Amino acid sequence: MTRSHLLLAVVSLALGGCPIGPDYEPPAIHAPEEFRAEIRPDAAASLADLPWWDVFGDPVLQGLVSRAIEGNYDLRVAAARVRQSSSFVGIARSEIFPQVGYNGSGTRQKSLIIPGTDPRTFNLFSGAFNLAWEIDLWGRIRRATEAAEADFFAAEEAQRGILLSLVSGVAEEYFQLIELDRELAIARTTVESFQKSLELFQQQYEGGVGSKLAVARAEAALADVAATIPALEAQIVSSENEINLLLGRNPGPVPRGAPLVQQQVVPEIPAGLPSELMIRRPDLRQAEDRIRAANADIGVAIANFFPRIGLSGLYGSTSLELSDMLNGVPGVWNIAAAVSGPIFTGGLNYEQYQANVAAWEAEVASYEQTVLQAFAEVSNLLTAHQNLVQERAERERGVRALEQSVDLSFLRYEIGLASYFEVLEAQQQLFPAELDLARVQRDQLLVVARLYRALGGGWELADDEWLGPAAVPPTGSTAATPAGSGPS
Repeated sequence: MTRSHLLLAVVSLALGGCPIGPDYEPPAIHAPEEFRAEIRPDAAASLADLPWWDVFGDPVLQGLVSRAIEGNYDLRVAAARVRQSSSFVGIARSEIFPQVGYNGSGTRQKSLIIPGTDPRTFNLFSGAFNLAWEIDLWGRIRRATEAAEADFFAAEEAQRGILLSLVSGVAEEYFQLIELDRELAIARTTVESFQKSLELFQQQYEGGVGSKLAVARAEAALADVAATIPALEAQIVSSENEINLLLGRNPGPVPRGAPLVQQQVVPEIPAGLPSELMIRRPDLRQAEDRIRAANADIGVAIANFFPRIGLSGLYGSTSLELSDMLNGVPGVWNIAAAVSGPIFTGGLNYEQYQANVAAWEAEVASYEQTVLQAFAEVSNLLTAHQNLVQERAERERGVRALEQSVDLSFLRYEIGLASYFEVLEAQQQLFPAELDLARVQRDQLLVVARLYRALGGGWELADDEWLGPAAVPPTGSTAATPAGSGPS
Protein backbone atom coordinates (compact mmCIF):
# COMPACT_ATOMS: atom_id res chain seq x y z
CA MET A 1 0.00 0.00 0.00
CA THR A 2 1.39 3.39 -0.98
CA ARG A 3 1.54 6.38 1.32
CA SER A 4 -1.35 8.08 -0.51
CA HIS A 5 -3.49 4.97 -0.09
CA LEU A 6 -2.64 4.82 3.59
CA LEU A 7 -3.51 8.50 4.05
CA LEU A 8 -6.79 8.03 2.22
CA ALA A 9 -7.69 5.09 4.43
CA VAL A 10 -6.95 7.08 7.57
CA VAL A 11 -9.09 10.01 6.37
CA SER A 12 -11.95 7.68 5.51
CA LEU A 13 -11.73 6.09 8.93
CA ALA A 14 -11.67 9.47 10.64
CA LEU A 15 -14.56 11.02 8.77
CA GLY A 16 -16.69 8.12 7.63
CA GLY A 17 -17.13 6.11 10.81
CA CYS A 18 -20.46 6.17 12.59
CA PRO A 19 -20.21 8.16 15.83
CA ILE A 20 -21.13 6.20 18.91
CA GLY A 21 -23.84 7.28 21.27
CA PRO A 22 -27.61 7.60 20.80
CA ASP A 23 -28.89 9.23 17.65
CA TYR A 24 -31.41 11.99 18.28
CA GLU A 25 -35.10 11.10 18.22
CA PRO A 26 -37.76 13.77 18.87
CA PRO A 27 -39.73 13.16 22.05
CA ALA A 28 -43.25 11.84 21.56
CA ILE A 29 -45.85 14.52 22.33
CA HIS A 30 -49.57 13.74 22.51
CA ALA A 31 -51.14 16.97 21.33
CA PRO A 32 -54.90 17.48 21.74
CA GLU A 33 -56.91 17.28 18.56
CA GLU A 34 -58.21 20.81 19.03
CA PHE A 35 -57.97 23.69 21.45
CA ARG A 36 -60.66 24.21 24.03
CA ALA A 37 -62.97 27.10 23.12
CA GLU A 38 -61.95 26.85 19.47
CA ILE A 39 -63.61 29.84 17.85
CA ARG A 40 -63.25 29.06 14.17
CA PRO A 41 -63.69 25.67 12.50
CA ASP A 42 -60.99 26.36 9.90
CA ALA A 43 -58.29 24.45 11.79
CA ALA A 44 -55.71 24.73 9.02
CA ALA A 45 -55.39 28.52 9.34
CA SER A 46 -53.78 30.37 12.20
CA LEU A 47 -53.33 33.93 13.37
CA ALA A 48 -49.62 33.05 13.53
CA ASP A 49 -49.49 32.82 9.73
CA LEU A 50 -49.97 36.58 9.44
CA PRO A 51 -47.15 39.11 9.61
CA TRP A 52 -47.45 41.33 12.65
CA TRP A 53 -48.36 44.45 10.66
CA ASP A 54 -51.50 42.68 9.40
CA VAL A 55 -52.54 42.01 12.99
CA PHE A 56 -51.78 45.46 14.44
CA GLY A 57 -53.22 47.92 11.96
CA ASP A 58 -52.56 51.19 13.80
CA PRO A 59 -49.86 52.95 11.71
CA VAL A 60 -48.38 54.64 14.78
CA LEU A 61 -48.13 51.31 16.57
CA GLN A 62 -46.44 49.83 13.49
CA GLY A 63 -43.89 52.62 13.59
CA LEU A 64 -43.18 51.98 17.27
CA VAL A 65 -42.73 48.24 16.65
CA SER A 66 -40.29 48.90 13.80
CA ARG A 67 -38.29 51.26 16.02
CA ALA A 68 -38.23 48.66 18.79
CA ILE A 69 -36.88 45.99 16.44
CA GLU A 70 -34.11 48.38 15.39
CA GLY A 71 -33.18 49.66 18.84
CA ASN A 72 -34.12 47.14 21.54
CA TYR A 73 -31.12 46.11 23.64
CA ASP A 74 -32.40 42.66 24.60
CA LEU A 75 -32.60 41.90 20.89
CA ARG A 76 -29.05 43.13 20.39
CA VAL A 77 -27.86 40.85 23.18
CA ALA A 78 -29.68 37.90 21.58
CA ALA A 79 -28.09 38.65 18.20
CA ALA A 80 -24.66 38.70 19.84
CA ARG A 81 -25.42 35.35 21.50
CA VAL A 82 -26.26 33.89 18.09
CA ARG A 83 -22.94 35.07 16.67
CA GLN A 84 -21.16 33.67 19.72
CA SER A 85 -22.87 30.29 19.30
CA SER A 86 -21.91 30.24 15.64
CA SER A 87 -18.27 30.68 16.64
CA PHE A 88 -18.60 27.85 19.16
CA VAL A 89 -19.69 25.57 16.30
CA GLY A 90 -16.52 26.47 14.42
CA ILE A 91 -14.44 25.87 17.53
CA ALA A 92 -15.92 22.40 18.04
CA ARG A 93 -15.62 21.50 14.36
CA SER A 94 -11.99 22.65 14.12
CA GLU A 95 -10.77 19.56 16.00
CA ILE A 96 -11.78 17.30 13.13
CA PHE A 97 -9.04 18.83 10.95
CA PRO A 98 -5.28 18.45 11.25
CA GLN A 99 -3.72 21.13 13.43
CA VAL A 100 -0.62 22.55 11.76
CA GLY A 101 1.70 24.96 13.54
CA TYR A 102 5.24 26.18 13.55
CA ASN A 103 7.96 27.04 16.01
CA GLY A 104 11.36 28.58 15.79
CA SER A 105 14.14 29.60 18.14
CA GLY A 106 17.53 31.16 18.15
CA THR A 107 20.04 30.90 21.01
CA ARG A 108 23.60 31.87 21.73
CA GLN A 109 25.37 29.79 24.32
CA LYS A 110 28.74 28.84 25.72
CA SER A 111 29.47 25.23 26.51
CA LEU A 112 32.25 22.70 26.83
CA ILE A 113 32.23 20.58 23.68
CA ILE A 114 35.29 18.35 24.30
CA PRO A 115 36.79 17.73 27.74
CA GLY A 116 40.18 19.31 28.11
CA THR A 117 39.46 22.06 25.57
CA ASP A 118 38.32 25.59 26.07
CA PRO A 119 34.59 26.24 26.17
CA ARG A 120 33.10 27.21 22.86
CA THR A 121 30.63 29.98 22.17
CA PHE A 122 28.23 29.33 19.32
CA ASN A 123 24.79 30.09 17.92
CA LEU A 124 22.02 27.56 17.48
CA PHE A 125 19.00 28.14 15.26
CA SER A 126 16.05 25.85 14.79
CA GLY A 127 12.72 25.98 12.98
CA ALA A 128 10.05 23.42 12.26
CA PHE A 129 6.49 22.81 11.16
CA ASN A 130 4.46 20.49 13.34
CA LEU A 131 1.25 18.59 12.78
CA ALA A 132 -1.22 16.96 15.17
CA TRP A 133 -4.38 15.17 14.12
CA GLU A 134 -6.85 13.23 16.23
CA ILE A 135 -8.54 10.45 14.25
CA ASP A 136 -12.19 10.80 15.23
CA LEU A 137 -12.78 7.06 15.14
CA TRP A 138 -15.53 7.04 17.78
CA GLY A 139 -17.20 10.29 16.77
CA ARG A 140 -16.29 12.32 19.86
CA ILE A 141 -15.55 15.45 17.82
CA ARG A 142 -18.57 14.97 15.59
CA ARG A 143 -20.86 14.59 18.59
CA ALA A 144 -19.34 17.71 20.16
CA THR A 145 -19.94 19.58 16.90
CA GLU A 146 -23.50 18.29 16.80
CA ALA A 147 -24.06 19.61 20.32
CA ALA A 148 -22.60 23.00 19.39
CA GLU A 149 -24.81 23.20 16.30
CA ALA A 150 -27.88 22.42 18.39
CA ASP A 151 -26.90 25.15 20.84
CA PHE A 152 -26.52 27.51 17.89
CA PHE A 153 -30.01 26.69 16.63
CA ALA A 154 -31.35 27.14 20.16
CA ALA A 155 -29.74 30.59 20.29
CA GLU A 156 -31.40 31.46 16.98
CA GLU A 157 -34.77 30.38 18.32
CA ALA A 158 -34.15 32.39 21.48
CA GLN A 159 -33.53 35.43 19.30
CA ARG A 160 -36.76 34.85 17.39
CA GLY A 161 -38.58 34.36 20.67
CA ILE A 162 -37.33 37.72 21.91
CA LEU A 163 -38.29 39.27 18.59
CA LEU A 164 -41.82 37.92 18.84
CA SER A 165 -42.11 38.92 22.50
CA LEU A 166 -40.86 42.39 21.60
CA VAL A 167 -43.53 42.87 18.92
CA SER A 168 -46.23 41.62 21.27
CA GLY A 169 -44.81 43.58 24.21
CA VAL A 170 -44.80 46.90 22.38
CA ALA A 171 -48.38 46.30 21.25
CA GLU A 172 -49.47 45.42 24.80
CA GLU A 173 -47.82 48.51 26.30
CA TYR A 174 -49.32 50.68 23.58
CA PHE A 175 -52.81 49.34 24.25
CA GLN A 176 -52.28 49.88 27.97
CA LEU A 177 -51.25 53.46 27.23
CA ILE A 178 -54.24 54.39 25.09
CA GLU A 179 -56.53 52.75 27.65
CA LEU A 180 -55.04 54.99 30.34
CA ASP A 181 -55.67 57.92 28.00
CA ARG A 182 -59.28 56.79 27.83
CA GLU A 183 -59.53 56.53 31.61
CA LEU A 184 -58.07 60.03 31.93
CA ALA A 185 -60.59 61.39 29.43
CA ILE A 186 -63.43 59.67 31.34
CA ALA A 187 -62.16 61.11 34.63
CA ARG A 188 -61.98 64.63 33.21
CA THR A 189 -65.46 64.34 31.70
CA THR A 190 -66.78 63.03 35.01
CA VAL A 191 -65.15 65.92 36.87
CA GLU A 192 -66.98 68.31 34.56
CA SER A 193 -70.24 66.48 35.23
CA PHE A 194 -69.69 66.55 39.00
CA GLN A 195 -68.74 70.21 38.79
CA LYS A 196 -72.04 70.89 37.05
CA SER A 197 -73.88 69.06 39.84
CA LEU A 198 -72.01 71.01 42.48
CA GLU A 199 -72.89 74.32 40.82
CA LEU A 200 -76.52 73.25 40.53
CA PHE A 201 -76.71 72.26 44.19
CA GLN A 202 -74.94 75.46 45.17
CA GLN A 203 -77.47 77.55 43.24
CA GLN A 204 -80.33 75.65 44.85
CA TYR A 205 -78.82 76.15 48.28
CA GLU A 206 -78.24 79.87 47.75
CA GLY A 207 -81.80 80.19 46.45
CA GLY A 208 -83.12 78.67 49.66
CA VAL A 209 -84.54 75.52 48.10
CA GLY A 210 -81.51 73.24 48.60
CA SER A 211 -79.51 71.98 51.54
CA LYS A 212 -75.95 72.37 52.64
CA LEU A 213 -75.75 68.58 52.84
CA ALA A 214 -76.34 68.29 49.08
CA VAL A 215 -73.55 70.81 48.41
CA ALA A 216 -71.14 68.98 50.72
CA ARG A 217 -71.92 65.60 49.19
CA ALA A 218 -71.46 66.95 45.67
CA GLU A 219 -68.16 68.57 46.59
CA ALA A 220 -66.89 65.34 48.16
CA ALA A 221 -67.89 63.34 45.08
CA LEU A 222 -66.10 65.86 42.85
CA ALA A 223 -62.92 65.67 44.93
CA ASP A 224 -63.01 61.88 44.91
CA VAL A 225 -63.04 61.71 41.10
CA ALA A 226 -60.57 64.57 40.66
CA ALA A 227 -58.10 62.72 42.88
CA THR A 228 -57.84 59.95 40.28
CA ILE A 229 -56.45 62.32 37.63
CA PRO A 230 -52.93 62.80 39.09
CA ALA A 231 -52.61 59.04 39.59
CA LEU A 232 -53.65 58.37 35.98
CA GLU A 233 -51.21 60.99 34.70
CA ALA A 234 -48.41 59.26 36.64
CA GLN A 235 -49.41 55.88 35.18
CA ILE A 236 -49.37 57.35 31.67
CA VAL A 237 -45.82 58.64 32.13
CA SER A 238 -44.78 55.24 33.51
CA SER A 239 -46.36 53.45 30.53
CA GLU A 240 -44.64 55.81 28.09
CA ASN A 241 -41.32 55.09 29.79
CA GLU A 242 -41.91 51.34 29.45
CA ILE A 243 -42.48 51.75 25.73
CA ASN A 244 -39.34 53.87 25.37
CA LEU A 245 -37.39 51.19 27.22
CA LEU A 246 -38.54 48.62 24.67
CA LEU A 247 -37.56 51.01 21.91
CA GLY A 248 -34.08 51.42 23.38
CA ARG A 249 -34.36 55.16 23.89
CA ASN A 250 -34.55 57.64 26.75
CA PRO A 251 -37.82 58.47 28.55
CA GLY A 252 -40.08 60.88 26.72
CA PRO A 253 -43.53 61.34 25.19
CA VAL A 254 -44.92 58.57 23.02
CA PRO A 255 -47.15 59.39 20.02
CA ARG A 256 -50.69 58.05 19.78
CA GLY A 257 -52.64 56.86 16.80
CA ALA A 258 -56.28 55.87 16.92
CA PRO A 259 -57.89 56.20 20.38
CA LEU A 260 -59.02 53.13 22.25
CA VAL A 261 -62.63 53.22 21.05
CA GLN A 262 -61.48 53.30 17.40
CA GLN A 263 -59.03 50.42 17.60
CA GLN A 264 -60.07 47.46 15.47
CA VAL A 265 -60.62 44.24 17.39
CA VAL A 266 -60.16 40.97 15.52
CA PRO A 267 -63.66 39.40 15.56
CA GLU A 268 -62.47 35.82 15.06
CA ILE A 269 -59.08 34.32 15.77
CA PRO A 270 -58.11 31.12 13.92
CA ALA A 271 -55.77 29.19 16.17
CA GLY A 272 -54.77 26.39 13.82
CA LEU A 273 -54.07 22.82 14.82
CA PRO A 274 -52.49 22.32 18.28
CA SER A 275 -49.77 20.13 16.79
CA GLU A 276 -48.65 23.06 14.63
CA LEU A 277 -47.42 24.85 17.76
CA MET A 278 -44.33 22.62 17.62
CA ILE A 279 -43.12 24.30 14.46
CA ARG A 280 -44.47 27.80 15.14
CA ARG A 281 -43.43 28.65 18.69
CA PRO A 282 -39.76 29.62 19.08
CA ASP A 283 -39.64 28.52 22.72
CA LEU A 284 -40.73 24.98 21.81
CA ARG A 285 -38.19 24.76 18.99
CA GLN A 286 -35.54 26.11 21.34
CA ALA A 287 -36.42 23.51 23.97
CA GLU A 288 -36.14 20.73 21.38
CA ASP A 289 -32.74 22.03 20.25
CA ARG A 290 -31.58 21.80 23.83
CA ILE A 291 -32.65 18.14 23.90
CA ARG A 292 -30.67 17.57 20.71
CA ALA A 293 -27.59 19.18 22.26
CA ALA A 294 -27.93 17.14 25.46
CA ASN A 295 -28.33 13.96 23.39
CA ALA A 296 -25.10 14.70 21.52
CA ASP A 297 -23.30 15.38 24.81
CA ILE A 298 -24.11 11.82 25.84
CA GLY A 299 -22.26 10.61 22.74
CA VAL A 300 -19.25 12.72 23.72
CA ALA A 301 -19.29 11.19 27.20
CA ILE A 302 -19.42 7.65 25.78
CA ALA A 303 -16.56 8.37 23.38
CA ASN A 304 -14.40 9.41 26.33
CA PHE A 305 -14.36 5.75 27.46
CA PHE A 306 -12.52 4.77 24.27
CA PRO A 307 -8.92 5.43 23.30
CA ARG A 308 -7.97 8.47 21.27
CA ILE A 309 -5.88 7.79 18.19
CA GLY A 310 -3.75 10.54 16.75
CA LEU A 311 -1.06 11.29 14.23
CA SER A 312 1.74 13.78 14.73
CA GLY A 313 4.56 14.96 12.57
CA LEU A 314 7.42 17.42 12.50
CA TYR A 315 9.62 18.77 9.75
CA GLY A 316 12.32 21.35 10.26
CA SER A 317 16.01 21.98 10.65
CA THR A 318 18.65 23.08 13.11
CA SER A 319 21.80 24.95 12.22
CA LEU A 320 24.69 26.85 13.74
CA GLU A 321 24.24 29.45 11.01
CA LEU A 322 21.00 31.26 10.34
CA SER A 323 21.81 31.42 6.62
CA ASP A 324 21.92 27.62 6.40
CA MET A 325 18.42 27.43 7.82
CA LEU A 326 17.08 30.06 5.45
CA ASN A 327 18.63 28.23 2.51
CA GLY A 328 16.61 25.16 3.33
CA VAL A 329 19.32 22.95 4.74
CA PRO A 330 17.46 19.82 5.92
CA GLY A 331 17.56 18.97 9.52
CA VAL A 332 15.04 16.86 11.38
CA TRP A 333 11.66 15.24 10.68
CA ASN A 334 9.46 12.65 12.27
CA ILE A 335 6.02 11.13 11.95
CA ALA A 336 4.32 9.18 14.70
CA ALA A 337 1.05 7.60 15.68
CA ALA A 338 -0.19 7.59 19.26
CA VAL A 339 -2.94 5.92 21.21
CA SER A 340 -4.11 7.09 24.63
CA GLY A 341 -7.06 6.05 26.70
CA PRO A 342 -8.38 5.83 30.22
CA ILE A 343 -7.67 2.94 32.55
CA PHE A 344 -8.54 4.36 35.94
CA THR A 345 -9.94 7.88 36.37
CA GLY A 346 -11.57 7.60 39.77
CA GLY A 347 -15.01 7.38 38.14
CA LEU A 348 -14.59 10.64 36.20
CA ASN A 349 -15.80 9.38 32.85
CA TYR A 350 -18.66 7.39 34.32
CA GLU A 351 -19.93 10.29 36.39
CA GLN A 352 -19.64 12.59 33.39
CA TYR A 353 -21.74 10.16 31.40
CA GLN A 354 -24.35 9.95 34.18
CA ALA A 355 -24.43 13.74 34.44
CA ASN A 356 -25.04 14.09 30.71
CA VAL A 357 -27.82 11.49 30.79
CA ALA A 358 -29.46 13.35 33.67
CA ALA A 359 -29.11 16.63 31.77
CA TRP A 360 -30.83 15.03 28.77
CA GLU A 361 -33.67 13.74 30.96
CA ALA A 362 -34.10 17.21 32.44
CA GLU A 363 -34.27 18.81 29.00
CA VAL A 364 -36.89 16.28 27.88
CA ALA A 365 -39.02 16.95 30.95
CA SER A 366 -38.60 20.70 30.48
CA TYR A 367 -39.69 20.40 26.86
CA GLU A 368 -42.77 18.38 27.75
CA GLN A 369 -43.69 20.90 30.44
CA THR A 370 -43.22 23.79 27.99
CA VAL A 371 -45.52 22.06 25.51
CA LEU A 372 -48.25 21.64 28.12
CA GLN A 373 -47.90 25.27 29.14
CA ALA A 374 -48.18 26.34 25.51
CA PHE A 375 -51.42 24.38 25.02
CA ALA A 376 -52.87 25.80 28.24
CA GLU A 377 -51.82 29.36 27.38
CA VAL A 378 -53.47 29.26 23.98
CA SER A 379 -56.61 27.64 25.37
CA ASN A 380 -56.91 30.27 28.13
CA LEU A 381 -56.47 33.15 25.70
CA LEU A 382 -58.97 31.75 23.19
CA THR A 383 -61.52 31.37 25.98
CA ALA A 384 -60.81 34.90 27.21
CA HIS A 385 -61.22 36.29 23.70
CA GLN A 386 -64.57 34.58 23.30
CA ASN A 387 -65.87 35.69 26.70
CA LEU A 388 -64.67 39.28 26.35
CA VAL A 389 -66.89 39.73 23.30
CA GLN A 390 -69.94 38.95 25.43
CA GLU A 391 -68.68 40.96 28.39
CA ARG A 392 -68.09 44.05 26.23
CA ALA A 393 -71.60 43.90 24.81
CA GLU A 394 -73.10 43.75 28.31
CA ARG A 395 -70.94 46.58 29.64
CA GLU A 396 -71.77 48.78 26.66
CA ARG A 397 -75.45 48.19 27.36
CA GLY A 398 -74.92 49.04 31.03
CA VAL A 399 -73.06 52.26 30.21
CA ARG A 400 -75.83 53.38 27.84
CA ALA A 401 -78.43 52.75 30.54
CA LEU A 402 -76.43 54.66 33.15
CA GLU A 403 -75.87 57.59 30.80
CA GLN A 404 -79.63 57.78 30.33
CA SER A 405 -80.07 57.51 34.08
CA VAL A 406 -77.80 60.49 34.68
CA ASP A 407 -79.67 62.63 32.15
CA LEU A 408 -83.03 61.69 33.60
CA SER A 409 -81.92 62.29 37.17
CA PHE A 410 -80.86 65.84 36.29
CA LEU A 411 -84.19 66.55 34.66
CA ARG A 412 -86.10 65.12 37.59
CA TYR A 413 -84.04 67.11 40.08
CA GLU A 414 -84.51 70.39 38.22
CA ILE A 415 -88.30 70.00 38.24
CA GLY A 416 -88.34 68.79 41.84
CA LEU A 417 -89.20 65.15 41.30
CA ALA A 418 -85.88 63.75 42.57
CA SER A 419 -83.47 64.44 45.39
CA TYR A 420 -79.79 65.32 45.11
CA PHE A 421 -78.99 61.81 46.25
CA GLU A 422 -80.54 60.36 43.08
CA VAL A 423 -78.36 62.61 40.90
CA LEU A 424 -75.14 61.76 42.73
CA GLU A 425 -75.91 58.06 42.79
CA ALA A 426 -76.45 57.98 39.02
CA GLN A 427 -73.19 59.86 38.38
CA GLN A 428 -71.21 57.71 40.79
CA GLN A 429 -72.46 54.54 39.12
CA LEU A 430 -71.63 55.78 35.63
CA PHE A 431 -67.97 56.62 36.34
CA PRO A 432 -66.77 53.10 37.30
CA ALA A 433 -68.98 51.55 34.61
CA GLU A 434 -67.22 53.63 31.95
CA LEU A 435 -63.84 52.66 33.37
CA ASP A 436 -64.79 48.98 33.34
CA LEU A 437 -65.89 49.24 29.71
CA ALA A 438 -62.59 50.87 28.74
CA ARG A 439 -60.68 48.08 30.49
CA VAL A 440 -62.67 45.40 28.66
CA GLN A 441 -61.90 47.13 25.35
CA ARG A 442 -58.23 47.14 26.33
CA ASP A 443 -58.35 43.49 27.36
CA GLN A 444 -59.71 42.51 23.96
CA LEU A 445 -56.70 44.14 22.30
CA LEU A 446 -54.30 42.61 24.82
CA VAL A 447 -55.68 39.12 24.18
CA VAL A 448 -54.99 39.50 20.45
CA ALA A 449 -51.40 40.61 21.13
CA ARG A 450 -50.83 37.77 23.59
CA LEU A 451 -52.41 35.20 21.30
CA TYR A 452 -50.16 36.30 18.48
CA ARG A 453 -47.17 35.56 20.72
CA ALA A 454 -48.65 32.35 22.16
CA LEU A 455 -49.35 30.95 18.69
CA GLY A 456 -45.83 31.74 17.46
CA GLY A 457 -46.86 34.61 15.20
CA GLY A 458 -44.75 35.52 12.19
CA TRP A 459 -43.09 32.13 12.15
CA GLU A 460 -42.78 32.23 8.35
CA LEU A 461 -41.02 35.61 8.32
CA ALA A 462 -37.31 35.65 7.55
CA ASP A 463 -35.10 37.55 9.96
CA ASP A 464 -34.71 40.49 7.59
CA GLU A 465 -38.50 40.73 7.09
CA TRP A 466 -39.42 41.45 10.70
CA LEU A 467 -38.96 45.19 10.30
CA GLY A 468 -42.05 45.07 8.13
CA PRO A 469 -43.22 47.48 5.44
CA ALA A 470 -42.42 51.17 5.58
CA ALA A 471 -44.61 52.01 8.55
CA VAL A 472 -46.13 55.47 8.80
CA PRO A 473 -43.91 57.48 11.18
CA PRO A 474 -45.64 58.31 14.47
CA THR A 475 -45.46 62.01 13.63
CA GLY A 476 -47.14 64.43 11.23
CA SER A 477 -50.88 64.93 11.46
CA THR A 478 -51.03 63.00 14.73
CA ALA A 479 -49.08 65.07 17.17
CA ALA A 480 -47.31 63.47 20.08
CA THR A 481 -49.41 63.67 23.20
CA PRO A 482 -47.44 65.39 25.97
CA ALA A 483 -46.35 63.04 28.69
CA GLY A 484 -48.99 62.68 31.33
CA SER A 485 -51.57 64.82 29.53
CA GLY A 486 -53.58 62.18 27.66
CA PRO A 487 -56.40 63.13 25.31
CA SER A 488 -58.63 66.04 26.07
